[in-house]
Amino acid sequence: MGQAAKQSMHKLRLHVSWSSDRSAASGLTLIELLVTLAILSILAVAALPYAELTVRRDKELDLRRSLREVRSAIDAFHDDWIVGRITHADDIASADGYPRKLQVLVDGVDTGHAGGGKRRYLRRVLQDPFADTATQAPAEQWMIRGYQDETDTLTWNGRDVYDIRSASPAQAIDGTNYRDW
Repeated sequence: MGQAAKQSMHKLRLHVSWSSDRSAASGLTLIELLVTLAILSILAVAALPYAELTVRRDKELDLRRSLREVRSAIDAFHDDWIVGRITHADDIASADGYPRKLQVLVDGVDTGHAGGGKRRYLRRVLQDPFADTATQAPAEQWMIRGYQDETDTLTWNGRDVYDIRSASPAQAIDGTNYRDW
C-alpha cells in the first residue's frame, strides 16, 4: 500500500471515529442553549417596541375612521334637515338642524312616506378606541360639541351634536393630542 493510501485510510478512520463519538453524545451543550436564549432575548427586546407601535397605529386608524364616519353621519343628518327630509317640527333636531343626541343617528328619522320607514345614519354608535370600554357606553366615550359651543370647549351645551372628538388625554404618534383630532 502506498503512502497516499495510508494517509487516506488514516483520515477516514479519524472521520468515522469523530462522527461516532458525536452521535453517541447527541444534544446541545449548556453553552449552546445559553447562546440561543441570549439571541432570542435580544430579538424579542428589539421586536416589542415595534409591536406596541403597530397596535397604537391601528388604534389611531380606528379612531380616524370612527370620527370620519360619525362626522359624515352628522353632516348627512344636517343636509336632510336643510332640504326638508326631516321636519323642523320634530324634536329630534335642534333649531340649527343638528341631532339632539348621537343615538338619533342610530335610531333614525321617519322618511315621511306613506309606507313608513326610517332613514338611519349610523348602524351603531361607534366606540372610541382609546376610551375605557369597560365602564362607559359608546355614546359616553366621546366629547361632544354643540353648534353654539366654542371650538375648544370641554363641556357640551346639551342642545345638539355638531361634532365629536376623543376624550383621551393621550398624545398621538405624531405628537398631537387625540382630543384635537
